[in-house]
Amino acid sequence: MRAGYRIAPEVPAALDGFKLPGKLGFGLVSAPVMFSADYADGQWSNGELLAYAPIEILPGARALQYAELVFEGMKAYSVGRDWPNLFRPEDNWRRLVRSAERLAMAPVPAELFLRGICAVAGHCQALVPRASGQSLYLRPFLFGTEAGYLLRNSSSFRFMVIANPVDPYSSGAMRVAIERSDVRAAVGGVGAAKAAANYAASLRASSSAMARGYSIALWLDAREQRFIQELSGMNVFAVIGGELHTPALDGAILPGITRDSLLTLGRHLGYVVHERPIEMDVLLAEIASGQCSEIFACGTAAIVSPISALAEADGREHVPREVGVVAARLREALLAIQERRAPDPFGWIREVPRPAID
Repeated sequence: MRAGYRIAPEVPAALDGFKLPGKLGFGLVSAPVMFSADYADGQWSNGELLAYAPIEILPGARALQYAELVFEGMKAYSVGRDWPNLFRPEDNWRRLVRSAERLAMAPVPAELFLRGICAVAGHCQALVPRASGQSLYLRPFLFGTEAGYLLRNSSSFRFMVIANPVDPYSSGAMRVAIERSDVRAAVGGVGAAKAAANYAASLRASSSAMARGYSIALWLDAREQRFIQELSGMNVFAVIGGELHTPALDGAILPGITRDSLLTLGRHLGYVVHERPIEMDVLLAEIASGQCSEIFACGTAAIVSPISALAEADGREHVPREVGVVAARLREALLAIQERRAPDPFGWIREVPRPAID
């Protein structure tokens, strides 16, 4: 036993037998261990570290039948150091709790959340890639395990943490398709929750965008389809008149931790920052006039990714006059803090505790 959780006998062999491949991709390589804890009879177990393997779930479980699943995305970094660190893990826990509350699921206690994250990151410390931009991507998730078709919540849940050594999510600028037909999320729905159903709603438009040669879809509001919300899985910024603008959180936009970090970091670097409604057609006119010089996306996976074009369904493209100027500055400033290559004036970094023998 270590640190309050059980370590399955097969874990040491799984770790010893794992070798990092030369090419990681994003989400293609699974770390050899995972963490799991169960909720039943009103309480959580301490959890256990297991070898990465298929899991059993009842076919009638509400996670499968009613998408009763919420998750997070975060990273452990180990650039120039032997031991990894996390970036704002408490904020990931708070958002997981908010997502669980939106779906009326049993929230994961902070201690258990951090135990699972640190168990996986700590035991995988030798497997965290060391190059700048690389990391160990951590995916904590919570799902309902009770079977049944009544439209109510489960009384039993499972919390798990899996991980993937990863390269940067995207390289180079993205070309983005404006989605003017499908709707991802409406105010009062689950758009502000990191829920599986939220992402499922975006898959058709995202797949269509990729089939047309674009990277991802850009969503508009559900009521009028006039105002920008976010990309599928990323928040969006525009540089207008040299100032940073991003859509205000409206209850349908996911409150990204990278988004919030860039708002803070942007102000720290001297930019004027605005959170406000941004009308799509007005932004396109500002791109055409040159008033909007640059647009970019941000998220845990992508960090900061420049956008080279916004495209309509008929193939017309709106191209900003600059690509990646402000985005590159913000990306490097944020990544330097995350990788501990620069001071952390905001108290965002947490070193992963070293596993202690009980």
